[in-house]
Amino acid sequence: MFLLLIGDIATLYISLVATLLIRHGAAFGPELYDRHLAPFSIIFALWILVFYTAGLYDIRRLRNSLEFFKTLSLALATNALLTVTLFYLVPFFGIAPKTNLFIFLGIFTVLEVTWRRFWNLYAAKGEAPNKVVLIGEGQSAREIEEIISHNPQLGYSLVKHLPPTLPTGVTPGFLRESLAASGGNLVVIDRKLKSIPTLNRELYALLRTGVEVKDIPSFYESLFKKVPLQEIEEGWILENIADQTRFYDPLKRGFEFCAALFLFIALLPLEILLGLLVILTSRGPAIYKQVRVGKYGEEFTLYKFRTMRRDAERHGPQWSGPQDARVTLVGKILRHTHLDELPQLWNILRGDLSFVGPRPERPEFVRDLKEKVAYYEIRLLVKPGVTGWAQINYRSDITTEDVAEKIKYDIYYVKNRSPILDIAIVFRTLKTLFVTPK
Repeated sequence: MFLLLIGDIATLYISLVATLLIRHGAAFGPELYDRHLAPFSIIFALWILVFYTAGLYDIRRLRNSLEFFKTLSLALATNALLTVTLFYLVPFFGIAPKTNLFIFLGIFTVLEVTWRRFWNLYAAKGEAPNKVVLIGEGQSAREIEEIISHNPQLGYSLVKHLPPTLPTGVTPGFLRESLAASGGNLVVIDRKLKSIPTLNRELYALLRTGVEVKDIPSFYESLFKKVPLQEIEEGWILENIADQTRFYDPLKRGFEFCAALFLFIALLPLEILLGLLVILTSRGPAIYKQVRVGKYGEEFTLYKFRTMRRDAERHGPQWSGPQDARVTLVGKILRHTHLDELPQLWNILRGDLSFVGPRPERPEFVRDLKEKVAYYEIRLLVKPGVTGWAQINYRSDITTEDVAEKIKYDIYYVKNRSPILDIAIVFRTLKTLFVTPK
């Protein structure tokens, strides 16, 4: 992805130089270039950020498909609007290019589409550097085989798929012979098979030849950015999630308090306006209070702008679907824009919520889901959040199967949480403007 990023940056600056040459001809020189360099460099940084939030650096999406070019087109349109707004509303830039900007947008669009098409073709058709020998079966193995087969841009090719019954007939050197015959340089193996001494000696011998060895959960996690529930057990959890102390956890709390306080004050006029709008368009209070489950199972009161009718739960608690008739007209707008969640800034100030973490669920649902979804309680080891890894990667909960899928992302977050991942989640939350999680 580093080369792809460098290519995008180069395309931006090449487009700028080409624009100035076309527009000014012989008058183009160092002075003219320097006058445009600083303001356009600021704009370019924002463009790259928009590309990232749109998913244009997600290697799983880099293919010459209609979906990819629709996303690229929307990102380009957003960047164009952002550029026009900044140049004409921010006097700091010192220039207000009209013709130059129009020419630049045209040149960059052509060059970027051409560059991206070339990159996607190269990544898909080039020889995969990682040739995988997969040992195992089951849902995870099938998912790994499928994603490798349909996404050559990931850099993997499956050269051999062996069943997990291999150890019963294994002989010294069997794996080395298989790898030599297939050209494999990466062995992905069922985690349970690593406890067999005969096979372990084979794997150890492979390490000395430069062959990489991974178990299915680790490889699955690196491909899908989630944890396969069917491949883990209590031992895996103790190895990977037992230590809950993270150096940045207390620092995160301090930063979030300051950020929430600033946003709460800055957005107070908007919050008052939205509250009045809710009250004037439907009967009931502006703020909806609901009990949710937080870290270690402790309950707290969550605050949101009310988006449903006052009698929405007269038949008891239930999940809200995409076409929920209980949602008011204003509520639909608030939900679509996520403005209904602004009162949760108060929850962050109180310490009930983080900006980033697993979605806080209702006690009635938590009691039921603990019984139905394996390892559901792991998500309760960290403070819940307004947004999270599961929320930006998968649709809203409608069924228990949706919860089981999202818990894979929640466990990934609990295992890998860090300042960098939190920042990435905050930025990628904007990605829903371009690509809706499926």
